Amino acid sequence: MSIKLEVWGDYALFTRPEMKVERVSYDAMTPSAARGLIESIYWHPGLRWRIDRIRVCAPIRFANLRRNEVSATASARAAQTEMKRGTGTLYISTSKNIQQRAALMLRDVHYVIGAHFEMTEKATPADNPGKFQDIVKRRILKGQFYHQPCFGCREFPAQFCLCKELPPCPEELKGEKDLGWMLYDLDYTDPENISPLFFRGILQDGVLEIPTWDSQEVRR
Repeated sequence: MSIKLEVWGDYALFTRPEMKVERVSYDAMTPSAARGLIESIYWHPGLRWRIDRIRVCAPIRFANLRRNEVSATASARAAQTEMKRGTGTLYISTSKNIQQRAALMLRDVHYVIGAHFEMTEKATPADNPGKFQDIVKRRILKGQFYHQPCFGCREFPAQFCLCKELPPCPEELKGEKDLGWMLYDLDYTDPENISPLFFRGILQDGVLEIPTWDSQEVRR
């Protein structure tokens, strides 16, 4: 079962993993970001979302921003240790760990995500594709979600609706544009060794076709 989801927003940041310190966005939404956005609207253990294509409906524009971030992360192990001892702090002190970092992000973004879902082994006898399709469409039409859909980072919210008519391709995106190697998704097959997957992103008349999970185009 497939859907076409139209999404738009003021800013987006699909971070390139090779940039270790300061964030730099890909030119377009990645399949993993699109999957995460759809899952924020509807997720169920009985289905698995697959992204088919991402249509870029607005010119690719970048903007620079300096953001306050923290240099530390909250560790579950450290929290457990402090709880056993009965002393210490279970929070990150922003005044001590705050850092200013630059980010190169996208602005005025607009996409149409084409996706479908597959049934998984965790589906119950009461689950079926028609049931899930109706739930997904109803949630999209009502604007319902589990948590705010976003473009890469939580501070960049995404608006969404069911796409009824495909927007025209921007003039500057007509033809072929090589976006280079892009993050496809993360492989969770081995929980002890989660590995990234990549594919060669080619934008053809504003459309980024996404290869299938088991395709040879996906590099592991």
